[in-house]
Amino acid sequence: MPTVHGVIARRLLVNFRVDPQVLQRQLPAPFRVAEVAGWGIAGVCLIRLVHERPRFWPRWLGLASENAAHRIAVKVPTGDGDRPGVYVVRRDTDSRWNRLVGGRLFPGVHHAATFTVDEDGGRIALALQSRDGATAVEVRGRAATALPADSVFADVAAASAFFEQGALGWSPARAAGCFDCLELRSFGWRVEPLAVEHVRSSWLDDPARFPPGSVRFDSALRMRHVDHEWRAHRQLRAGLS
Repeated sequence: MPTVHGVIARRLLVNFRVDPQVLQRQLPAPFRVAEVAGWGIAGVCLIRLVHERPRFWPRWLGLASENAAHRIAVKVPTGDGDRPGVYVVRRDTDSRWNRLVGGRLFPGVHHAATFTVDEDGGRIALALQSRDGATAVEVRGRAATALPADSVFADVAAASAFFEQGALGWSPARAAGCFDCLELRSFGWRVEPLAVEHVRSSWLDDPARFPPGSVRFDSALRMRHVDHEWRAHRQLRAGLS
């Protein structure tokens, strides 16, 4: 499977702190919740990709897309210790191409969704609605200089380091009991805090999954104009590391 290159035009990491025992129930084996200050971290990654193409294709042939991934920060036990990453519960996209190749020619099954984005300087309002009605997200925020005072992360640098190490993402494959693995390598990783004025996620707001009091908004980060590449890794089977 080819390495895919492109540019992250904009990426939002909207993060929630969750009771780790509650969050663990959302994970299949062998994934375990990665904790920060006694909390699990879940959230949604909202990413606009441009100039996406195989390594040796010219830039002008690249594709653009809006994408979302509901994710959980995890660790996977291996013979060399725990490997950090994220477990992607679900991926949504407005790209037919991503839906066509995802889980077939390239890791990651995607679902069809409509995105609405209003971005003006330091402010952004983004909403998505999946075509099957299973996913809805709304985020509205503005540029900030620091994380919320009650965040589990000590500062932006600590949050940046935590999410940078989670470059590997596992997600349910088309074959039952298997998980696709996709690595996002960012060149010139840099994030800035985003002050969130409104946020809604149909997945995180579901009381059947997350009882009242078990989940709270924590913080949000934004990335812009970062070169990157996607690399496929071998699948992981349920219960195995």
